[in-house]
Amino acid sequence: MTIEIDFEQLVRGIGDGVIVCDAAGAITFWNDAATRIFGFTADHALGHSLDLIIPERQRQRHWDGYHKTASTGETRYGNDLLRVPALHKEGKPLSIAFTVAMLYTPAGAVSSVIAVVRDDTARWSEERALRARVRELETAARAEPVAS
Repeated sequence: MTIEIDFEQLVRGIGDGVIVCDAAGAITFWNDAATRIFGFTADHALGHSLDLIIPERQRQRHWDGYHKTASTGETRYGNDLLRVPALHKEGKPLSIAFTVAMLYTPAGAVSSVIAVVRDDTARWSEERALRARVRELETAARAEPVAS
């Protein structure tokens, strides 16, 4: 038995943010989860660049990688998570984790770059607090006199 899957409904309803951009970097699709994560509605995001959610200090590095991916059709983040800082509409910093996929024209050129995004802020904050606690304990251990 074959079941037809409505892929548009799937992508719109999935819990991870799905953002699709054309090869030049303009947003062409933005699902409800992307709105929940970043605060921008689809109406606001569509047609704009990803600079909406990229901290200014990260933009050059992002665009260098984006354009290389769009021109070569290759990315190492198809399977590996990329973890980077991002921005919410209200200006608050986020940490996101995402993978990248590409769509191609019949001639084999990249037509769209897709990011499947998850808000990773809570995990990142917990990890940062744990690293700080480990440093604190290591400093305290080095300061203690050695018992004979």
